[in-house]
Amino acid sequence: MTDNFIALFPVFFQGLVSDVINILYLLLPLWLPFILLCVFWDRWLKYVRTKFTAEQKYTLLEIKLPNEIKKTPLAMELVLNALFQTGGETTFIDRYFYGKTRAVFSLEMVSLEGQVRFFIWTRSFWKNLIESQIYAQYPDVEIFEVLNYTGFVKYDPTSLGMWACEHCLKKDDFYPIKSYIDYRLESEGVKEEEKSDPLTPILEFLGSVEQGQQVWLQIIVRAHKSERTKKLNWKNKIKKAEISEKQSWREEGQEEIKKLIEKVRVDEADPSKGFRAMTKGESATIAAIERSISKLSFDCNIRAIYLAETDKFNAINIMGLLGAFKQFNSLELNQFRVAAATSFNYPWQDFRGLRMNRLKRKFFNSYKRREFSDEYRPFVLNTEELATIFHFPGGVVQTPTLSRLVSKTAEPPINLPI
Repeated sequence: MTDNFIALFPVFFQGLVSDVINILYLLLPLWLPFILLCVFWDRWLKYVRTKFTAEQKYTLLEIKLPNEIKKTPLAMELVLNALFQTGGETTFIDRYFYGKTRAVFSLEMVSLEGQVRFFIWTRSFWKNLIESQIYAQYPDVEIFEVLNYTGFVKYDPTSLGMWACEHCLKKDDFYPIKSYIDYRLESEGVKEEEKSDPLTPILEFLGSVEQGQQVWLQIIVRAHKSERTKKLNWKNKIKKAEISEKQSWREEGQEEIKKLIEKVRVDEADPSKGFRAMTKGESATIAAIERSISKLSFDCNIRAIYLAETDKFNAINIMGLLGAFKQFNSLELNQFRVAAATSFNYPWQDFRGLRMNRLKRKFFNSYKRREFSDEYRPFVLNTEELATIFHFPGGVVQTPTLSRLVSKTAEPPINLPI
């Protein structure tokens, strides 16, 4: 009997497939238009957004630092507050027919053969606002509109070695990283030479790059908006399925705080017994999340690229990129990790190196365009976290190749004869 069933199974399977195909064919007028509409809508959005982006004018600003900066990263936090721009896509027509998007900025720390430089890339529309906000907090810096340094490099795998990666957060976004406040950069009474700036390791690494090599670090940011979407929330029974709204970043943080508080109940089954005393770590975690969700926040992508002439490619610099953000990691709160890189774990994943070349070109072009990654969703950093990983360092940073002003530009005296 078993042999007969095995013999009849191919016939049964073939008949089942045939029936399914016939049913799909009969229902073709119902499902095909829906699929075509979805494909069209996706293509349309990409077209109008690409068109809008291409029509914008862009500016690259280089910030030259003086020999001494006495401001703490709090000054950069105030600058970043001005970059929180949510306008431009407020209406349905603007978003889906004109392809408008809210302002995108790129904060960049770059080593051009060991010369460390700070850049901010922006739409030209926002140039004056950025300059005024930086001068308001850092009056001694100088800002220059410069040519795009990425335009001088053409990726050719035969003559140029390359390694690139993207960083993301390990835990939920509302868990903060170790910030400049944790490093006591805002503490009163601490002398400049006694401060420990977490940006120092990155700048020292950038300054160690030799001739024929470049390292590009890019932090792409845009104002974070709570994007509420309807979704099905399936429970134990399909009959109880209901529509619910996606929680915002801040709401998720508030829910996490409630869960952490519930964990300190003496008896979950009997709420009347109250709560036990929180440990120092539990209390610090709740306080950190509360501070994190209380500030303005940005969608972020962090991209890093190491470029070198083929005969000067030094693999140790890859380790430098992998560990560039370790000083911001907190074991109790959040950490950075590598989300993607131009490497494969096993040789059979890319037998002839074709995937590797495509991946490198994709990273390179994404960096030049300053675009958000399609595959890895942007993560959220608040202004405090963002100011920690990108700010203008003070005298505690002694990197000799950090580009600083030789002399200060002064205004002419007002009593000069005309």
